[in-house]
Amino acid sequence: MPETLRVAVRKFTDFEDALAEQIALYRDLHPDVSLEAVPLDLHDLHAELFKYDGLSSGKWDIGYIVTDWLTEAIQNRTVEDLAPYLRDKPIPEWPHGWARSIVEPLYFEGKLYTLPWHDGPECLIYRRDLFEDGMEQEAFRAQYGYILAPPVTWLQFADIARFFTRPEKNLYGTMFAAFPDGHNTLYDFALQLWSRGGELEDSQGNALLDTPEAIAALDFYRDTIRDASMCYPGAEELDSTRSGDAFLSGAVAMMVNWFGFAARCDRPGSALNGRVAIAPIPTLEGVPAVSLSVFWTLGIGSGSKHKQTAFDFLHFLMQPGLDKGIVKHGTVGVRLSTWRDPEVRKQAPAYMKIEEISLGARRLPRSRNLPAFAALVNEIMTLALTTNESSAKILKTAQQQIAARKITFQ
Repeated sequence: MPETLRVAVRKFTDFEDALAEQIALYRDLHPDVSLEAVPLDLHDLHAELFKYDGLSSGKWDIGYIVTDWLTEAIQNRTVEDLAPYLRDKPIPEWPHGWARSIVEPLYFEGKLYTLPWHDGPECLIYRRDLFEDGMEQEAFRAQYGYILAPPVTWLQFADIARFFTRPEKNLYGTMFAAFPDGHNTLYDFALQLWSRGGELEDSQGNALLDTPEAIAALDFYRDTIRDASMCYPGAEELDSTRSGDAFLSGAVAMMVNWFGFAARCDRPGSALNGRVAIAPIPTLEGVPAVSLSVFWTLGIGSGSKHKQTAFDFLHFLMQPGLDKGIVKHGTVGVRLSTWRDPEVRKQAPAYMKIEEISLGARRLPRSRNLPAFAALVNEIMTLALTTNESSAKILKTAQQQIAARKITFQ
């Protein structure tokens, strides 16, 4: 009877297709091993792995773990320390074959518990064909008095969003993935805050929301989404995947989202093939460019009865050819060799900039309380998008909730 590994995977077509191919390649070499991959929605995946102890009980041998969840996974001892396995069977080129923005977030007190599988730093994705059109450039300069180019500041971003919003042509200047799922809203808020020189925590590690930078960030975010002259309609109902689909349809001129959606635009058959490019995320004037490093990793459940086989499978996936192979499915490779590969860059030109974007990538605070903080940000965004209560009052109340719920990043 073959040995069976159960893998809990994030439900997303690109992920599922890429993993299915990798499993098939592994099975060709290891016919005595069977792998069962089960796709789960984001909240169901988190619950299966942690709330219902799926990793520590042995129900799941391997779990897809976004870096947001790593502190929780490690502190609850739900994932296996990979050091003993790496000593016996090192991964070629680890860690220097990966970008620093991918390697550093995975180490906790010198220990490694998961391995990277899909990256995608946040960036500005824009319709190059619109921005480079001579008539559009002439019209924009006549209206705003400066050259049409990827926006460097949020003021320029707002100008360009209004310029390209033409509902009668099913074209909108921008959009955000504002669905309050505990992830997209947190990521967007962090980027809006950092790009204005603000922080999510003070020097003592206390969660921080009641600041001038946070108020400005929330004001801009909610005002943009609620402004029909700037934003794709119904953004508050769209997560990152559905907002990416909207952009892929050609209905949006630019958006801040994950790199992977730019790469998807260059897939064969895409209506935007060759018409999309990426750039750094806009900032407040004088603030250095920032990005966000959140990515998907694979960990071995501490309760798995097939740990060695699970590691062998993960080791297999870390090979350069396997990492490069997922690119055609729209999933983003994590090796530098993939990012720099001429064939990959020809297939998806956005890869020419991913390394540059990743240099400015920051990570969210490391804390098991991050999910609780994300839930509070959900509440903030829901109020901001459904009421006329001032951003200052919303954030002041949220700061009081931080104290009441004892949310700290220490």
